[in-house]
Amino acid sequence: MLGRKTADQSATVVTSLARATLGGIMTLAHHSLMVLGVAAIAALTLMFVKPHFTEHLKALSPFAASTVAASAEIDEVVVSKDVGLAIPMDTPAQPFRQTAAGKPAAVKQPAKIDLEITKASLSDEQMVVSRWISRRYRVAADATHMLVSEAYKNAHKLQLDPLLILAVAAIESGFNPFAESAMGAQGLMQVMSKVHRDKFREHGGLHAALDPVANIKVGSAILKDYVKQGGSVEAGLKRYVGAAAFATDSGYGARVLAEYRRLQAVAGKSAPVVSTVASSAEPNSPAEAVSAPKKAVAAEDKSAALAPHHKIESEKIAVAAISG
Repeated sequence: MLGRKTADQSATVVTSLARATLGGIMTLAHHSLMVLGVAAIAALTLMFVKPHFTEHLKALSPFAASTVAASAEIDEVVVSKDVGLAIPMDTPAQPFRQTAAGKPAAVKQPAKIDLEITKASLSDEQMVVSRWISRRYRVAADATHMLVSEAYKNAHKLQLDPLLILAVAAIESGFNPFAESAMGAQGLMQVMSKVHRDKFREHGGLHAALDPVANIKVGSAILKDYVKQGGSVEAGLKRYVGAAAFATDSGYGARVLAEYRRLQAVAGKSAPVVSTVASSAEPNSPAEAVSAPKKAVAAEDKSAALAPHHKIESEKIAVAAISG
């Protein structure tokens, strides 16, 4: 009888201990999941408020090293022994064509640009403009020489005033080659690289948007196209800022042209004749307020309105003369 009672007590103790242990484990698991959930919500909130925090998390990943290695391989330049050409790895692969001699034909590559611009290679006008930009925007003199030289070279090819190109770059980025907007506009002239990816292809790909030389080339070409499509500088600037479908660009053109006049004065040129266009003026009546946007939309290219050069900024349009 005593032995049976002792056995029952032992079984009861074991059962109670097992239940207590299981209950403790369940409670611990519940609390752990709750803490993990709160931590996950906090991390997502932090990543939303500070997007750059995501990059730090990626760096802690065990796959970060392999990702960096893969990126290095993509950016690596391979020298072809047969042809003697430097071929960027991110250039789309192209099969070699066999020539009559049986050797592979050279794949056409973009011409390399000499970035070492010396003071002697700049004209007096370019030197004055370069020094003024360097002081006004706190940019290194050598970098400014290169930017001004490239702007003048592209302007000559495009039959566009180089000072207009420099004015756009000044307003867009303040001559910061690494500037990037929330909408994805990049570089000196704030080009939407994903929209104009085809124009960056010959410069090595989308990463060239942060290359100041490539950015000036593409940005000035886009500006020239928009001026040609719009029929005037003010219409071109309106397209450039992405306000083609709107009655006004809210001051963008006015700011660009104001900087353009300052550069004209620095360069010793006479200031261009400037007049306000109807699209930037306030409508005199409700009927004009309704008809003005319709006229603006009809006059602008639909493709430019749907896929603008970059974000719409708060700026106003005006007319400027382009020196041939």
